[in-house]
Amino acid sequence: MTLTPHAIVGAAIASAMPDHLVIGFLLAFASHFVLDAIPHWDYKLASQKSDAVGRNRLDDDMIIGKSFFVDLSKIGLDMICGTAISLALFAVLWPHLFWVPLIGVAGATLPDALQFAYFKLRCEPLTSLQRFHLWIHTEKRL
Repeated sequence: MTLTPHAIVGAAIASAMPDHLVIGFLLAFASHFVLDAIPHWDYKLASQKSDAVGRNRLDDDMIIGKSFFVDLSKIGLDMICGTAISLALFAVLWPHLFWVPLIGVAGATLPDALQFAYFKLRCEPLTSLQRFHLWIHTEKRL
């Protein structure tokens, strides 16, 4: 799933509980996996390399090169859109609490950032989190 819907849902969760930011962050983080279990569309990342046989997704990687920076621009634009929409929806009425939806955005998009960390570090607890992320992620594509 693209980062925009993750960001909006995370912002909604955190905004619903501005007095409980840690709980809002953790629920936004959990929402990422709930959304990934629903059939959805993903954009292709040219720098992502899959296991040659395709049997062990834990062997996938992102290769840092020319295509990585194109992908980083794509991901960055997606993140900016999700953050901007989240702020427009949840910070307009309460501008003094603009950081509350940002906490939700951070929580809900963190699992994808941790996937990149896994690709480069391949250590615990990132390995277990990546295994869970792959397990919960739907195979059905829209």
